[in-house]
Amino acid sequence: MTDLPDYTPPAVWKWEPGNGGRFANINRPVAGSTSEKELPVGKHPIQLYSLATPNGVKVTVLLEELLAAGHEGAEYDAWLINIGEGDQFGSGFVDVNPNSKIPAMMDRSGDKPQRIFESASMMLHLAEKFGAFLPTDPSQRTECMSWLFWQMGSAPYLGGGFGHFYAYAPVKIKYCIDRFAMETKRQLDVLDRHLADNEYMAGEYSIADMAIWAWYGQLVLGRLYEAAEFLDVASYKNVMKWAEKIDARPAVTRGRMVNRAFGEPETQLHERHDASDFDTKTQDKIGSDT
Repeated sequence: MTDLPDYTPPAVWKWEPGNGGRFANINRPVAGSTSEKELPVGKHPIQLYSLATPNGVKVTVLLEELLAAGHEGAEYDAWLINIGEGDQFGSGFVDVNPNSKIPAMMDRSGDKPQRIFESASMMLHLAEKFGAFLPTDPSQRTECMSWLFWQMGSAPYLGGGFGHFYAYAPVKIKYCIDRFAMETKRQLDVLDRHLADNEYMAGEYSIADMAIWAWYGQLVLGRLYEAAEFLDVASYKNVMKWAEKIDARPAVTRGRMVNRAFGEPETQLHERHDASDFDTKTQDKIGSDT
């Protein structure tokens, strides 16, 4: 790791394109589309445009859990958005999500198509639409919402903070890695203390568990940033137990595969338009929901 010389910010910051880092080719300081490109539309009312990053996995896990629970109306088409190629800046995608981040969703089941962006908004929309994975008890529902929005507020420190400086930044800066490693471990301790006395985040398996698992569960299971040893994730025993329990759910395994275009070939399903898209070999591998 490197201690860099002091940097004095200029009076007015100016963008320097291609200033390093894994995502330098797609980062820019302005919004809006860069090309005219319509989004495809499949046969189901729910159309998802995504990639199997943690934020994308949250939504596909929920959709697969809804289907496993018998909610046939949750059938969906999932289209791959390659953020490395800039698909998120196509005009059709920007019309659905003006923030140009995955995932983005269109729900065409009503009188008027409804766009939805931000993963927590999609999860809440689907949970309320189908009356599932959202506690009905007012106190537990409030607890669920608190943890759902905890995830939304906390994960940027894990992903854009620790993940960026530890795994993607072109220069390893000790101060930055130390700062965000400390915060990530503090967040893991928050979860570990809560899960010491609770099987799930809000009394029952809910969208809060799915959202938090996509980031922190996969982190302790060694799937993010190759940082499990560095962060000593094995010491968070309650988080690990919870993460492994959720990871064993067949719907979660399917959800992880959807819109996945990296990793081992058997873990990838670039697009998903029907349950039959999970082939026989995959179904044998992940087991049954019953």
